[in-house]
Amino acid sequence: MRRLLVLFAALAVGCSHGPGPNAALDGYGRALKNHDYAAAYGLMSSSFRAKVSKDDYVRMMRDNPREVDETADRLRGKHGRLEVTAELEYGLGDRMRLVQEDGHWRIGSNPLDFYDQSSPQSALRSFVRAYRLERWDVMLRFVPNAYREKMDVAKMKAQFTGGSRDKMESLMTTLEQNVTEVPQERGNDARLKYGDASEVKFIKEDGAWKLKDLD
Repeated sequence: MRRLLVLFAALAVGCSHGPGPNAALDGYGRALKNHDYAAAYGLMSSSFRAKVSKDDYVRMMRDNPREVDETADRLRGKHGRLEVTAELEYGLGDRMRLVQEDGHWRIGSNPLDFYDQSSPQSALRSFVRAYRLERWDVMLRFVPNAYREKMDVAKMKAQFTGGSRDKMESLMTTLEQNVTEVPQERGNDARLKYGDASEVKFIKEDGAWKLKDLD
């Protein structure tokens, strides 16, 4: 219920009155054209300003005058139909994307992809979710082909609920705390360092990322 309340609160904020996105784009383009970088910086989001200081922003703009002028020309009065979107982060680092259609907010992301394996990060998140929901059958999807023949649902369940239950619970809790971290990819392999000296190793097989080693 709490997640729904958060979602409705986010939508309520998104429906507040004020200048629309077209006005923001025109204002930004005008500020760039006039080389009023302080005004342009003021139109950046708070998350951007938290990462990039005003001085660094101004310096970058002054160092790239041709690119700035081209951007200004492309933005001012030349944008077409805008798709207004919103995004809510929830759960295990999941993101729900919303779009405006005919004045109403609609869910724009795929709500059926509960166990995404399109990236190492999503694979780890999905693996933790399957564990929390005790979907031992789903967890088998994340076992590399080299070990798949040796595993079945019963063995998977025993590995996480048997004599090493407490150890595995501690491990999964630690992994859950790191699901928002981005693994380093190299070809069909990826690694995510966590804790003091632990590491998750991933492998991509048949277009899906799997977990090769958790510790």
